[in-house]
Parts: sequence; structure tokens; C-alpha cells
Amino acid sequence: MCDAQTRRILTFPAIRPCESVSPATLIYSLIALSDTISSYKSKPFYTNAENGKISLRLVGNLRIFLEEIRRDEPGMVLLLSELHFVFQKLCFLLEDCTRVDSRVWMLVKSEKVSDQFRSVFRSISVALDVLPLNSIDVCDELKELVGLVKNQAFDSKIVFRPEDKRILELLRSVLKQLELRIAPDPDNLKRVLDYLGVSSWNECNKEIKFLDSEIGSERSTAKKSDLDILSSLMGLMIYSRCTIFAAVDVEKIAVSGRGRGRSCDRSITSLNVDDFRCPISLEIMSDPVTLTTGHTYDRSSIERWFRSGNSTCPKTGEKVNSGNLVSNSCLRSVIKRHHLEKGISVAEYVGSNRNREIIDTTTAGSVAAEAAVRMAVDFLVDRLVFGTSEVKHKAAFEVRLLSKTSIFNRACLVEAGVVPSLLDLLCVRNPKIQENAIAALLDLSKYSKTKKVLVENGGLELILEVVQNGMKMEARQHAAGTLFYLASVDEYRDIIGKIPRSIPVLMDLVLEGTERGKKNALVAIFGLLMYPENHWKALAAGIVPLLVDLLRSSCQCEDLLIDSLAILAALAEKPDGTTAIMSCGALHVILDVVGSTTSRASREYCVALLLAMCTNGGADVVRVLVSNSALMGPLYSLLTEGGSRASKKASSLIKILHEFNEKNTSSGTRRPVHFQERFVDVW
Repeated sequence: MCDAQTRRILTFPAIRPCESVSPATLIYSLIALSDTISSYKSKPFYTNAENGKISLRLVGNLRIFLEEIRRDEPGMVLLLSELHFVFQKLCFLLEDCTRVDSRVWMLVKSEKVSDQFRSVFRSISVALDVLPLNSIDVCDELKELVGLVKNQAFDSKIVFRPEDKRILELLRSVLKQLELRIAPDPDNLKRVLDYLGVSSWNECNKEIKFLDSEIGSERSTAKKSDLDILSSLMGLMIYSRCTIFAAVDVEKIAVSGRGRGRSCDRSITSLNVDDFRCPISLEIMSDPVTLTTGHTYDRSSIERWFRSGNSTCPKTGEKVNSGNLVSNSCLRSVIKRHHLEKGISVAEYVGSNRNREIIDTTTAGSVAAEAAVRMAVDFLVDRLVFGTSEVKHKAAFEVRLLSKTSIFNRACLVEAGVVPSLLDLLCVRNPKIQENAIAALLDLSKYSKTKKVLVENGGLELILEVVQNGMKMEARQHAAGTLFYLASVDEYRDIIGKIPRSIPVLMDLVLEGTERGKKNALVAIFGLLMYPENHWKALAAGIVPLLVDLLRSSCQCEDLLIDSLAILAALAEKPDGTTAIMSCGALHVILDVVGSTTSRASREYCVALLLAMCTNGGADVVRVLVSNSALMGPLYSLLTEGGSRASKKASSLIKILHEFNEKNTSSGTRRPVHFQERFVDVW
């Protein structure tokens, strides 16, 4: 059967047994399926309860028959195969009816679900109709039981309970109110939630996560018939979570929505980001798809490949059908979780023309969803200003969750004036409130209009204060991440750089922080270096020795290695940066990294760094590189495997080394060569 974790709700990927399967195997498998179906007796049905009970009763009676028939009974394969197929479908259907995270969606789809039960009952009746009861060696009581099951399956009236219908109509009226931008009646909303058993904040949040995943799946398909209603339901549940449920156990909630165990998190952090790059564009894939050859590419890249007139797999050369692109949802999920766990490396953060926020959530998805989110946001802003400490805590947490979800949510929050209220909370002596406030500001700062509001309301000094003296390390790392996004604006790079403590406090976080804290501080520093005046300020603060120590650390994670090399490469582009790097004895450390790293990104930054040092450091640097025979292998590897820019840099560095060798071989002596003038045109 299909893995429940990969199957979309209300899809039934049952598989018919092969024709050569033996009756005994089919019977054993049917009994196992019957036991699985019977296990749903102990689970609550939130809708279609009567139909579920009928199906359980029918299968329970058939199981008695399956236990008694001979394992080599002739003429039974066709019947058993059909029952096996129907039982698989019923397993999926019962699983969906008892899910604890999709109750509101199953209510909306309750009529379709009733039709599915009708189809199952009819299929059971048809299968039993061809059963040669007279020739089967079982007692008369069992034959009568099978006949009874056949008749019950044929005659069973599909029950669409009046209670289900009444609550469904009430739900539709609530959504209609939202479409008219009228706040739903709280009593009606609670009646719907109570009927579905959604009685806590956590249960409501599970519904939101499910609806969000369905919306994502719906967007990736050509047919988007359910997208409007899914969006409306999600907006309604967000409104309910914010306004109906006053208490939330924030300690047990994974803010990112991952809900995974620690061992799973460790497996994600150990992955190499290079494994997520498209073989065509060499960019990290946002929508990976797999061809029939088994190779995976980013959808936009492979579609562009096909539009160019190619009809083969780029890797294997095998002819493929351009219409057979299968979404690799598993890999997409891993990439998303990897980004959430570790953040994007400097290579992906800076200098990319692609918008890496949330590309498909700039609208709410429906009129009702837009109204619901705006009402929820207005409610939260009011609570942030006028609520008690506990109320502000909950409101800040809700804002944090909303700001992570979509660009539309961020726009609503900023337009409603949430930023000044969050900045005020940074000064509250409550570590949880401070953490939620700065985490919300971090996500809001990814929205372009937030940055100006933050700066104009005195946010820079407040955020720097959290970086330096935040009550929790998580708050400090969120604050550093916020500075990175602010530093994406050239004007603000200048303003931040002029605050004397900005670079030193980020360096302190690199020394003292967690892995995520170090990373956020490094990318913030990298962003500041894109403004030329901050170059000498970073050198004066002693950034180079700190980065070289990071490179020397044998237990350092790959992302921190990449980010450190990226900053050093940026510093080395100027002569004073190269001088500072040379004075720390970093050249041999960099060469060790080139020879030992398995990351292509690390090698690319190493080559960029070495090329800049050759340009600015002259023959003293080149002489050391020429004497390192292990360097040429990685350089030639980048010529063929690296991106176009990395290949050019590797080619330029190889050219410098070869010319140095030729010059010294022909002259028979070694004399200084100033490459900064001779190789200025290699770019």
C-alpha cells in the first residue's frame, strides 16, 4: 500500500494484485487488511460516522468467511483480487475520516466522502455476486452470512447525517460572512469547532498546517478547483486560532511547523547543500522534478531545456517525454526543512537575482481568506498595545507564526502597524516575549516595506541591543538575522556601519553563539561589507583573525566554513584585506581547506579568495601556491564542475600559476611579479 506520509488526502492509490498470485496469499493479505480496517473501531469519526460503522460491520463479517474458506479453493482468485482492491481503498478512506488534522476539510468534502463509501459498498456487493457459493466448501451458516453481507452492501443507504449537514451549512454561512467582510459570530464559530472536536489551540493549529500543505499541493497541480475553498478555510482557522483560543503551550510548539524529532533534525543538518543544486542551473532547486531516467532537475531549468529543442535527459542523453515531469515532493520537503534548520548560505543569500522569500503567497487566495487574516491581524495589534503581559505574549507568538507563513500576512501586519508594537516589546524584561517579538521582526524584515518602518522607528539600536544583550541566545541570533535583511539595502548598510558597536557585537555572537547564531552573525557581516566604507571598519574590529580561527576549527560545520570563506574573499578584494589575511598566516589554512573540503561552494570561495590574494599580494602569494602541488586538482575540477563564474576564476588562477612557472623557468631566477596590474582584465 501507499505510504500514508506521501499520499494526499482523499486519493486512493489501490493496486490490483497480479494475476499469478495464489489464493492462499490473497486470503492472508485480505485478513491482514481486515484487521487494519477493524482497528478504526477505536478511532473517532468526526463526519460520515454512520457510513464508517457500516463499512466496519461489513468487513468484520467478511473476515469470518475469509478465516474459514480453504486456502486452495478453486475459482476464487477473481473474487479475492477484487475484494483486496476494495479493502485497500477502504483503508485509505477510513484513515482520512479519522485524521485529527483535517476535520474541517473532511466536513466540506463530506458529500464526496459519502459517494466514496457508496462506491465501496457497491464494489463489495458486485464482487460477492460472482462468488460461486454452492461450490465452496463451507457451512451453510457462512454461506448465509456472505449472502447477508452482499445484500447489506447492495441495499445500504448512504447516510449523510442531518448533524453533518447542519454544521456544514453553518460553516458555509460563516465563510459567507467573511466574504462580506463581516466578523463571524463567535458562537457559530465555536459550534462548528466543538462539533469537529477542535477544542484547543494545538488542534486548531494542526488544521492550519494541514490546509497549508494542501494549498501547496494544489498550487503545484494543473487543476486548482479546491484552492479557493482551502484558502478560505485556512483563513478562518487562523482567525479562530487567534481569537477563540486564549491559551497556547508555546514551549511544546515547533514555531517552524516542523514537529520533527531531534534525530531527524540532526540528519537534516548533516546534509550537503550542494546535493540540492540543479545540474543545469547549479542553483538550489525550488521545484525539483524527476525524469523517467531517475535524474532530478529544477522545473524551470528542465522546461527551458526542452523548449530549446532538446528531447533528452541532460545527464544521460536518453530520450525522454517532456510531459513526464514528476514533482519530487520528498526532495522539496527536505530542501525546505534544510533551509529552515540551517538558513541559506551566503552564496544563496547575497548576489542572487531570485526572490527567495515565498514566491507564491503574495495574495490570501480568496476574498474570505483575506478578510479573515486582516481581522485576525487587527485583533492581534490591539492585544499587543492594550493587553496584559500574558496576552501580549500570546499575541507576539501569533504574529511570529503569521509572519512566517506568507508575504501577504507580512504585508497585512506591517500595514496594521505591528512593527512599532514589536519594537516596544524588545525592551520588556520577559525572555519569551522578547524572543517572539524579535523572531517576528526577523520574518517581517524579509518584506521590503518593513525595513523603512523599522529604521524610522529607531529599530536599529534596539535590534543591536538584542544582538548584544538578548535574554536568550535565540533572541540574539534572530536579531542578527534581522540585521542581515536590513543590510540588504545600501542606505541601511551605511547607517548600520556608522553605529560603532555594530560589527563588534556581531563578532561577539560569532564567538559565543550557537551554530545558527554564528551563521546569522556572519551573513549580517557579509551584508555590511557590500558597502565599501564598512570594509576598513571590519578590519579594524579584528574580523580576520576571528575568521581564520573558524577555518582552523576541525569540527566546524560546512555552512560556517563557506560563510567565513565568503567574507575573507570579499575582504581580500582590497590590498589592505589581503595584507590582514597574510599577516594572520591564513594562506596555508586556506590551502588546507581547498584540499580537504568536499563542498563545491567552499572550493569556489577558496579560489576566489586565492585569486584576489594573488592579484593584491603579488609573487609572494603566487610562489606559495605554485609550491602546493595538491592545489591543481581542485582547480581543474572547478573548470568542469563549477559554475561559470567559478570556472573563470579557476581558469584565471591556473593562468597566473602557469605564467609564473614559465617566467621563472625561462629566466632561471625568481623575482617579484606584480600581478595586480597584469591580470586586472581576467574577469
